[in-house]
Amino acid sequence: MNARLRLVADRATTAGAPPPAACPPREEPPHERPLLAEPPHERPLNGEPLHAEPGPGAARCLGLYAKLAAGVTVVTARGEDGPLGMTVSAVTSLSARPPLLLVCLRDGSRTLAAVRARRAFAVHLLREEQQELAGRFASPTTTAAERFAGTGTRQVLGAPVLAGALAWSVCLTEDVRRYGDHHLVVGRVAAVHVGGGRPLLWHDRRFGALTEPVTDAAG
Repeated sequence: MNARLRLVADRATTAGAPPPAACPPREEPPHERPLLAEPPHERPLNGEPLHAEPGPGAARCLGLYAKLAAGVTVVTARGEDGPLGMTVSAVTSLSARPPLLLVCLRDGSRTLAAVRARRAFAVHLLREEQQELAGRFASPTTTAAERFAGTGTRQVLGAPVLAGALAWSVCLTEDVRRYGDHHLVVGRVAAVHVGGGRPLLWHDRRFGALTEPVTDAAG
């Protein structure tokens, strides 16, 4: 990739964005933690400390995971009492034919439960200027209602879709499998929109942005 990364200040400490902590008790169980805040294996399972495993030490592995650059996304689904959602950095394309996306969600999260129950969810790729939105959906102090406030949410194929994202897709849940303290969710893309702009990135526990121009390919 020719574009270079320009890391920007982490709003986790400068603008009220979330520190590495549990998601709000009113939205997610106490042990739920957003993927944006820390790499998946940096957090304990069900509140228990990480146990030693064969191979490199946890600290060395966490240092490796922190160097993985990723786009910042918000995953949403319809819950029993309204829309649910969380900030996620572990999202990737899986297949073009059929069109499949792979999303990694924390075990025990209400968002994951809604994805399994409703069999549909939306993935939003955020723009570089949407750091506040990313922080809100990862914040340990915001309720589900507060996360969605002012987002211009609409329903597409039964999933809540946020206005203003760089791109979004609505997926039908194909498969859910647990690995460690997370679940891999495979979704078949049923609706998609791609806008113009530049992506919000996450690297080394900080937000980042591309420094070179991006050719828009809206559609």
